[in-house]
Amino acid sequence: MSNAVHIRRATESDLSAIVRLLADDPLGATREQYADPLPAAYRTAFAAMEAQTGNDLLVAIINTEVVGCLQLTIIPGISRLGASRAQIEGVRVAATHRGARIGEALVHDAILRAKDASCAIVQLTTDATRADAKRFYERLGFEATHVGMKLRLTEG
Repeated sequence: MSNAVHIRRATESDLSAIVRLLADDPLGATREQYADPLPAAYRTAFAAMEAQTGNDLLVAIINTEVVGCLQLTIIPGISRLGASRAQIEGVRVAATHRGARIGEALVHDAILRAKDASCAIVQLTTDATRADAKRFYERLGFEATHVGMKLRLTEG
């Protein structure tokens, strides 16, 4: 069996593994609810994403195992002469596979998809407490040019 990483759009059958990745993290453990069966909210959200053009959940696969994920959303805009931008969210790599450049492969794949969609910018946010993630994104060429702000409308 090969240890090559294959990146593709997620299917509903990947949801359990994706939620497990999102929950296997100090911050994610406080926000996600990994259980068997998964809470219905995850399937509802996945169906909404599938129905929306330009909203892709990507997975990194080694053999048949989901070892990483991210969400890529293409956002049409008016600013910058009507430029679209790509938003990267929820980047996770299984703890057992960190350091193997899987996150890098996922982000590079997302950047290529953004270019194919004629995006002018790829943007992301990372929690201020994630110093390693900040260094990771800077190594990939991202710059901290803005201050991110949030207004929580629900708990979690």
